[in-house]
Amino acid sequence: MNVKKIQRLMRKYGLSCPIRKANPYRRMAKALKTNNVAGNLLNREFTAHGARSMLLTDITYIPYNGTFCYLSTILDAYTKQVLSYAVSTSLELDFVLECINLLVEKHGVSLNAKTLIHSDQGFHYTSYRFIRLLKDHALRQSMSRRGNCWDNAPQESFFGHMKDEIDLSGCTAFEQVRAILDDWIDYYNNDRYQWQLAKLSPNEFYTYLTTGVYPLPGKPPVHDESLLTRSMVT
Repeated sequence: MNVKKIQRLMRKYGLSCPIRKANPYRRMAKALKTNNVAGNLLNREFTAHGARSMLLTDITYIPYNGTFCYLSTILDAYTKQVLSYAVSTSLELDFVLECINLLVEKHGVSLNAKTLIHSDQGFHYTSYRFIRLLKDHALRQSMSRRGNCWDNAPQESFFGHMKDEIDLSGCTAFEQVRAILDDWIDYYNNDRYQWQLAKLSPNEFYTYLTTGVYPLPGKPPVHDESLLTRSMVT
């Protein structure tokens, strides 16, 4: 059958063929992505250099009510603290840049010349604006090898635990999701105790590293005293 006959039959039976529209985020990714891929400076040395040295960042999709929002976080690989985060209804670059600006605003004093931001090779992190922002704040850039999630394992693990523990089944609006994420990240930083952090929460562990005062009754676990010494020397 030729095209005209198909068109005639479609008109006769009221048939229509929806045209699949181009994905706007794919177009945006192509427009923003550059060949500026940084080397893997982290090299999976997540806890070898002390606090505020190896910072991990990534984006995750948060499904709710048949749609998505997006969470960008910056995680200290040594203390496991979420140092900054931003939630957005779109994958545009601005919320990732906001995450960096919040990091500098809240923790700029504790950052040092060795501090690096490690990410995957996503288009947000290879964009000129992101690279320029890191340089403006004197932050080093590091990237995982292509398609290798293990190079950013603690960040991926954080997202996995978060999604296991939050419940978004009753959320119908973005504001509800953001409120739940705010509450959970506050709980994670201040009240979610971790065995490998001397049985402390991430924020308590950082305070312990910087002051040398263990906040719980009794002595800290023996294997964690070496962590304290190494972090203070670093």
